Amino acid sequence: MPFEGVIGERMRKALFVVIVLLGVFLAVQALAGLMGLRFVGTGIAPANTIAVTGHGEMLAVPDVATFYFSVSSLKATVGDAQADATAKANAVTDYLHAQGVDKKDIQTTDYSVNPQYEYQNASCPAVAPGNATMYCPPGRQVLKGYEVRQTTTIKVHDTTKAGDLLTGVGGKGATEVSGLSFTFDDPSGVQNQARDKAIADAKKKADMLAKSLGVSLVRVVAFSENGSGYFPRTMTAYGEVANQAMDSKAAPPEIATGQNKVSNDVSITYEIR
Repeated sequence: MPFEGVIGERMRKALFVVIVLLGVFLAVQALAGLMGLRFVGTGIAPANTIAVTGHGEMLAVPDVATFYFSVSSLKATVGDAQADATAKANAVTDYLHAQGVDKKDIQTTDYSVNPQYEYQNASCPAVAPGNATMYCPPGRQVLKGYEVRQTTTIKVHDTTKAGDLLTGVGGKGATEVSGLSFTFDDPSGVQNQARDKAIADAKKKADMLAKSLGVSLVRVVAFSENGSGYFPRTMTAYGEVANQAMDSKAAPPEIATGQNKVSNDVSITYEIR
């Protein structure tokens, strides 16, 4: 009898293992074949399509005010100018901290040290009587000192404080204040709403076009977004306070936050039948 005894038992086990491995191999090959199959019509670009565009806009009240202030100092040495500028900048930041502005919302965005020169004319020698020829030596640049300038960006989450802070930093030693703008701390929510409006606008156009053509919309086959247009409002009328500090007792300017506009444009291609 075949497969009898110890040798037969070993042969039966080996044959079983071979059958199992062959079954696994065939199953894997079959699965790979199914995954590689393309159904009828897949991978074929639709022949009949229409493309439409949509535009969406959202207006929302900004919740963050941003502005810049600079301090400067002109001294005979770099060290003296840096020490003076640092003292001025620290005085302003201490004031901002006391007004509730978080440290993470105060960022130094520029720091420079530059020599300052002035042009001095040379003295012309006295002209002897009867000598019409006169020669004046050229002037020269004379080092006047070193100017240190530090610019800091401030983000204010309570926009109602913007006017008070603009006036306050001037009274604490800021020599320039500018760049007031209103933005969103998290603009994604407003941008998503603008995108939804743009898609709805495109869908409405597609439905009207399909009705006029006597066709039906099947599915979306292409979509592109031209990017969200975000337009923060910047107030430049406040200007710069050059080389002088604002009076801390002056009435703060009336700052109106208004609304910011966020827009979005999309392009959608539909298959039709």
